[in-house]
Amino acid sequence: MLQRFLDPKTLSAISSLDLVARTVVDGFVAGLHRSPDFGFSQEFAEYQAYTPGDDLRHVDWNVFAKSEKLVLKRYRGETNSQLLVLLDTSASMAFGANTTKIDYARFLAASLVYMGNLQRDATGVIVFDDDVNTYVPPSSRQGQLHRLLHAIEHSVPGIHTDFAKPFLHFQNFLHRRGIVAVISDFYEQPETIVKAIEPLRFHGNEVILFHVLDPQEIEPKFRDSTLLLDMETKSSLEVSPEYAKTEYRQKMANHITTLRDRSKAAGLDYFLINTSRPLDEALREYLTLRQRRD
Repeated sequence: MLQRFLDPKTLSAISSLDLVARTVVDGFVAGLHRSPDFGFSQEFAEYQAYTPGDDLRHVDWNVFAKSEKLVLKRYRGETNSQLLVLLDTSASMAFGANTTKIDYARFLAASLVYMGNLQRDATGVIVFDDDVNTYVPPSSRQGQLHRLLHAIEHSVPGIHTDFAKPFLHFQNFLHRRGIVAVISDFYEQPETIVKAIEPLRFHGNEVILFHVLDPQEIEPKFRDSTLLLDMETKSSLEVSPEYAKTEYRQKMANHITTLRDRSKAAGLDYFLINTSRPLDEALREYLTLRQRRD
């Protein structure tokens, strides 16, 4: 029954992004094997010494009463780290027959920040195209999830992508290490993308590239010659069904392979998502692959 609600076309019909995120994450968590390694178990794990600035709600006052020592209860799945989601809203992200890439990217971004909130991570978002359009600094304070979802929900397709500016913004204003999730269709030369993103890895961040593409971009199916329009440059190109089936598919496959390989060589994580896939299924596959690598 739940699978019906996780179909991308059905998710597009849900008016509330908060409901989309909860639906996807509930399906995602329900599909996981019960294991603390997945980061969602709330079993007690260990004590951690209190340091100024820690949330007093997590202090074990029973221990304090006996020893006068301030310690925090830590749970498996409570990472208390930092998650920053970078959402590409360039014009090409508006493409999609059933579910546009920008909608799917919004669903993914909302689900990631929702999961970060569940794990009490300091979570933030940067919305960008050729510039930084919206920046919500990472935080775990009350009301942060609402701020994040509002920023994601009101992101709209803009113009062309410039990977340099948002990542320079990140480096200038964020100093705490954590996880960076970049959601984009990555219509740029792989070496340009990796060169812009790679410095984040040098600063100790774990970087994940979520490559969001429509099935017609991966394996287009045309019966007749078709005029294709570049949504960012507005240039056009007439293509035949034979070109779409052979040369185009090979070029796209090469682009994906090169981006994946260059990302891996730079220490970046890469995961391709076809927008026809149920989102919780895609997230489970990514997490399984991630576990195997670890």
